[in-house]
Amino acid sequence: MNINRRKSWMWAEACALLDEAERKHRRFFELLAVPSVSPAWEPPADIFTDGRELQVVVALPGAHAEDVAVQMTPTGLQIETNVPPQALHARMNVVRLEIPYGRMRRRIDLPPGHYAVIERRLDRGCLFLRLTREAP
Repeated sequence: MNINRRKSWMWAEACALLDEAERKHRRFFELLAVPSVSPAWEPPADIFTDGRELQVVVALPGAHAEDVAVQMTPTGLQIETNVPPQALHARMNVVRLEIPYGRMRRRIDLPPGHYAVIERRLDRGCLFLRLTREAP
């Protein structure tokens, strides 16, 4: 490889690296402009169907029924709640922490169609929803 080709290759490589650094710099400031979303635990869900009726079971340990928001979306369901951790004495140390606390959010896509919630109950740490498919 002659000296001129090597210099032009190095120059092209340096320009490419500078362009990439500038793109990353712009992307960094774009991310700062977007409001951050607090993390959320995504609880497990089971879905059962029997023709026109769907049953959805979502595990929400520690949630209170009045704090659970269920919203129908164009593609399915969105379920949200917030479970505060237990109040502990100041002298207590955490040995093991497995039960989820904090913000819980789950989006569930449903088969195509329009649904209506016909039953909603929170029992033994699980949210039970019964949905029926509305006629078009």
